[in-house]
Amino acid sequence: MPKSLFQEIVMTVLMVLVMVYAMICYNMSLALGGLSNFVFVGALKELAIMAPIAFVLDFFIVGHIAKMITFSIFDPKKDNIIFVVLGISICSIWFMCPLMSAAATILFKGGLFQKEFVAKWLQTTAFNYPMATFWQLFFAGPIVRKIFSLIFPQKKA
Repeated sequence: MPKSLFQEIVMTVLMVLVMVYAMICYNMSLALGGLSNFVFVGALKELAIMAPIAFVLDFFIVGHIAKMITFSIFDPKKDNIIFVVLGISICSIWFMCPLMSAAATILFKGGLFQKEFVAKWLQTTAFNYPMATFWQLFFAGPIVRKIFSLIFPQKKA
């Protein structure tokens, strides 16, 4: 868990890069009808656009809401830390998925003022929720927490 503002920024940047890149690859694969080598390179272009959006949303809005909800249910000093980690992760997915799906729909699927915006946004969100949940809980979260612990080792008490 981050202990300072700098650590919070580093953790958010790492998580954004891992989550957003994977979700862009996933959505490009859906659009193309399957995964291809092109997706991995093409996703880097979208990453430059979507990562700053995700950072701003997560760092300034969603991260605070996710912690507020989680800490209203679990006490990090009393409860098992895994419940706190999972609570924050699930709450983050809960809010970030529709927000980032809206951004992607606006930027890459016809814009905000198309007559099918709501339908495209809802479909994108519905397709993204299972992948975002799976990727966050089983890959991105553990990988980013491991990298973070290597950058900022915790002192044993």
